[in-house]
Amino acid sequence: MTMVKKKKIIIACDSYKGCLSSREVNEAIASGVKEWNADDASPEIKKLSPDAASEIKILDSEDASPEIITLEMSDGGEGMLNAFLSGMKGERVRIHAHDALMRWIEAEYGIVDDTAIIEIAQTAGLALIEPEQRNPMKATSWGVGEMIMNAYRRGVRHFIVGLGGSATSDCGIGMLKAMGDDWKKIRQKCSFVLASDVTNPLCGENGAAYVFAPQKGADAKMVQMLDDRARKFAEVSSRHFGYDRSEVPGAGAAGGLGYAFLQYFNAEARPGAELLLDEIGFDALIQDADLVITGEGHSDRQTLMGKLPQRILEHVLKCKESDKSHVACSQLAGDCKSPESSFPLVWLVSGGVSDRQTMLDAGFDRVIQVTPEGMPLDEAMKPDVARNNIIKVIKNK
Repeated sequence: MTMVKKKKIIIACDSYKGCLSSREVNEAIASGVKEWNADDASPEIKKLSPDAASEIKILDSEDASPEIITLEMSDGGEGMLNAFLSGMKGERVRIHAHDALMRWIEAEYGIVDDTAIIEIAQTAGLALIEPEQRNPMKATSWGVGEMIMNAYRRGVRHFIVGLGGSATSDCGIGMLKAMGDDWKKIRQKCSFVLASDVTNPLCGENGAAYVFAPQKGADAKMVQMLDDRARKFAEVSSRHFGYDRSEVPGAGAAGGLGYAFLQYFNAEARPGAELLLDEIGFDALIQDADLVITGEGHSDRQTLMGKLPQRILEHVLKCKESDKSHVACSQLAGDCKSPESSFPLVWLVSGGVSDRQTMLDAGFDRVIQVTPEGMPLDEAMKPDVARNNIIKVIKNK
C-alpha cells in the first residue's frame, strides 16, 4: 500500500497504559509512516499547536510527502494535563502540594487564558502511592483542593478537572477541607467542567466504594465502611443545599470527587475524550485530512462503549456522512486486510485486539494488532519492545 499521494495524516492515539504514553505511541506510529516514503522526502511531522487549525496547509503537489500531525490524547485520567496543554496555548504551573497520604510532593496544573487544567492524579493519584501503603480509609483529596486554591488565587475562575487514577475514596471531603471557607467564594465565582468517562453514582453496589475502592487497597469491610461514609456525607450535604446529586452519573468518579464537584460547585460532567476533542477543534482539523490513525493498548467490545478510538471514529464518520471531507481513520488493532474501497480507510491500531469483527462492523476498515501473536504480555509491555512492534507493523502496511 503506497501512501505517496496522501497529503495530511492525523495520528491521535490513547496511551498504551502501563507501557507507552499517548505521545510515545503517536511518535512510534509516525516513525513507521515515514517508511512509506523512504525513497522520497520524509513527511513533515507536527505536534498540534494552539493555532494548528490555521497553521496547517495542504500540499499541492500530487507526489509530495504527507504532512503528519500528532495529537496527544487522554480521556481525563493520567496524562490529561499533557494532552490538553499540547493542544492549547497555556502555561504549566508547578507547586508544592500533598499527595493522598499527606506527604509533600511537587505537582503541576495548567493555565490556558482564564481556565485552569487540573489533573487530580497529580496529587491524589494512585500511582504516587506505594502498593503496600494504599489505604482508601486514610487517603485524602486534600492536594486537589490545594491546586484549585493556588489557581483561584492567581485569578483563575474556570476549571477543567480530569477525574481519573485516584487513590482516594473520601468523596472530596479532603479537597473541601483544604479550601476552608473559601469553597463558598469558589462556588459563587467559578465554573467547573469535569472530564471523566465514569458514570457511576456515589453510593450503592454500583457506587464509588463497591466498584473502585478494591482497586485502591480496600477489603470487603473497608468497602462497606466507605459506602456508609459516602451515604452519610451525601445526606448531610443534601440537607444543607436542598438537593441531592449523589445519583447523578459521574458522582462516583475518583472516589466520590465527582460528587463533591457536582454537589458543591454545580459542575458539568462531560466525557473526557469528547471534551479534549472539542477543545482542540478536532472536527476542523479533520476536514481536509486524508488519514486519521487512532489506537489504544487493547481493543475489544468495550472500545465501542465510549472509549477514545470509538469517539474518534464517530467524528470521522460524521464528516464522511456530511461529505465535507475524505478522512481515513486508522486504529491499529489487528492484522486483517481491509477490502479495497473508493472511500478513505478507517483503521484501528492497538497493542492487542479481541472481537475484531465487531470492530470492523462498527466502521473501522482495518483492525491491526501491534503485538505479534505468541509474544508474552510481559515482553510486549516493555516500552522499547512495544515501540519497535508499532514501527514494524506500521512500516509494513
